[in-house]
Amino acid sequence: MSRPRTSRRLALAVPAAFGALVLTALPAVATSSPAQIATSKTNGVTYLKSLQAADGSYAGSGLSNEWAFTAFAATGTAVVDVYPGGDTTKNARTVYRNLLSTAGWPQASPVVTDYERGALNAYAAGIDPARVSASRNLIAHIYSYWQTAEAGYFGPSGNFNGTVFAALSLGGAKTQGGANRVPQALTDTMVTRIRANQHVDGGWTYQKGEGNPTVLNSASDVDMTGAAMAALCASGVPNTDTDVVQAKNFLKSTLVSGSGAFNSLYGVNTSSNGWGVAGLNACGFNPQTGDFLTGSGKTPIDFLITNQYNPAGGFKYKPADTTPTAYASIDALRAVAGGGFTSAPPVPVTAGAPQWVAQSTFTAGTATKVALTVDDGAGGLKVCSVSFTPTGTTTTLGDVLNAAIGSAAPSGCVTSVTPSSGTGTITAVNGKANSGSSTWKVSVDGSAFAGAARNKVINVGDTIALRWGV
Repeated sequence: MSRPRTSRRLALAVPAAFGALVLTALPAVATSSPAQIATSKTNGVTYLKSLQAADGSYAGSGLSNEWAFTAFAATGTAVVDVYPGGDTTKNARTVYRNLLSTAGWPQASPVVTDYERGALNAYAAGIDPARVSASRNLIAHIYSYWQTAEAGYFGPSGNFNGTVFAALSLGGAKTQGGANRVPQALTDTMVTRIRANQHVDGGWTYQKGEGNPTVLNSASDVDMTGAAMAALCASGVPNTDTDVVQAKNFLKSTLVSGSGAFNSLYGVNTSSNGWGVAGLNACGFNPQTGDFLTGSGKTPIDFLITNQYNPAGGFKYKPADTTPTAYASIDALRAVAGGGFTSAPPVPVTAGAPQWVAQSTFTAGTATKVALTVDDGAGGLKVCSVSFTPTGTTTTLGDVLNAAIGSAAPSGCVTSVTPSSGTGTITAVNGKANSGSSTWKVSVDGSAFAGAARNKVINVGDTIALRWGV
């Protein structure tokens, strides 16, 4: 999934019976009512449940439907409550967690968007993405694609969508307690890159535009504009920000008055509409009022619901299609339900099922990774994934830093640490020493920074931030 939108354009085979059911009829001039939206959500969930395989899976080789988890979460449906034939042991969350934990996932030559997709959907399913298993930490995998020579980009900068989805996953997939798990310094670098790639017309495409006037002056894409503005808002940028407002205005400029659709580079379709609305939702803009109510009384939500089959619940990709498709239905339902690109997992109704599942300790002898940032306080941010094999159920900050010297991706995150052994206060990292009140401090999973010591306990899945300063 090097570019999230490309594969999502492909139509999947669905039961022919779904295509024979009637589309929702809306009044000639009206926004969709709460009752219509509620019905759309209920029927849409029914359709997405029909996509589950007999073994409980939504994902596997080739195209997969795991994005359904973000749509389920947006509708208030817990993924653990989705299971075939009444068999709770085959619930979608457990099956997906087992898949993510296998050594062969995601593919032989993975790309950063594989792990970003995994993090967004795991989070929506109630799987802590940093603690999928003793060996799988999706946050650390994303960190490993940091571009040292182009700080702020994840994956090859030419595929700008990798950076957009890094911001969506690192900013959107919060801790179980709802805190931002990554440091502000890292968030700021991604925001800077996203801003630098905004086109003159206010939108974005999946291509890198920074430094390329031809690209920056070319037409933007509704899909990536929705994703990029959502990435800014997931990173804490307010919806009054100039760049966010310009993105909103770009989407407004593509509205088709008679239907409420966004006229995207791919033509009028529900997936593009869904991504555009998801961006509006993520930034707190109402897609049914003000700028998004056309002169004909239509809205983007109207367009989506008009292209839904009811009561079966699936959505057509294009108005001329005669059957629903899985990806269009996922994109549309998530948008109609008010979701962005991920949502916190709802509380399950299945007896005994917790809201969250997560690996609780390291497993001695099982190779693993943790996510690490090192901020020298002078603009020199380093980001990496540290690979090591723990000897117990916890490890220490000193051992992680020692491992980072030789086993970090990208390399060079840590070149030296003083002292190099023992349990005491860390006095220097990468040759930069403590000086007066400016010292090395550490934060874990977004906690307040405190003095860094080698014997600081590190638990499985901890996202570690080192910072030099007051």
